[in-house]
Amino acid sequence: MPTYVALGRSFASGPGIEPILDGPCGRSGNNYAHLVAARLGYDLIDVTCGGAAVDDVLSWSQTLMTGGTVPPQLDALVPDADLVTITIGGNDIEYLLTLLRCSYAADPDPVPVEARAFFATPVDPAAVDSALAGLPAKLATLVAAVRERAPRARVVLVDYLTVVPDGGSSPAVPMSEDHRLFCADVGRRLAAVTAEAARATGAEIVTASTASAAHHAGSAEPWVTGWEFGDVPAGGIVPYHPNAAGMRAVADQVVALLGSGR
Repeated sequence: MPTYVALGRSFASGPGIEPILDGPCGRSGNNYAHLVAARLGYDLIDVTCGGAAVDDVLSWSQTLMTGGTVPPQLDALVPDADLVTITIGGNDIEYLLTLLRCSYAADPDPVPVEARAFFATPVDPAAVDSALAGLPAKLATLVAAVRERAPRARVVLVDYLTVVPDGGSSPAVPMSEDHRLFCADVGRRLAAVTAEAARATGAEIVTASTASAAHHAGSAEPWVTGWEFGDVPAGGIVPYHPNAAGMRAVADQVVALLGSGR
């Protein structure tokens, strides 16, 4: 049986999607990795974890919201892996945090009381720009490390589902127009940086961002959650993350890529 290792952050782990296999990491048994493995008959090693940045995959022990830690995800990569998928980079540029802070400014009521002071911190566009500029090199370093450990594996970068609509407001995505434009642009730039890293390293890519353009959080058939909060430390719903339909759609894309033989 071929071996598949899934790496990445919450857009890969699947918080809020039942069944939750690991609450502190928000890891679902119906995330795209589990769906792909079941459909194609892979032996899956899934170490995706909410909150992870590139360094948490590559070399750092990640500190969880619950206070524990998990080892660097790369430690789970076996030398004979056949497939490695990676969804990472958003936390390095504070993508989700930027979305949350912009929505908090427009509609603070749904935010848990203990998080309100943190969300009230203003967005720093210059810091986001700087982080985006440095992200391609970090992704390239990660791909190189994956190939060093698992030289025969297909390495697939899976980018982020679209969250913020290009036009118009929605109760599911409360933001000022200036913030909406900024957040939509950050999403586009994150997709472009991921594609740039794939080209530079020769990794394959799944462009979930493109496939989900009409399924943003404010659409009639969203593939991501809106402005709602569950029990986040236990793996509950997190705003602006893939829902079950979004995970199925990403899995379809991964399966299609693997079946293409490219």
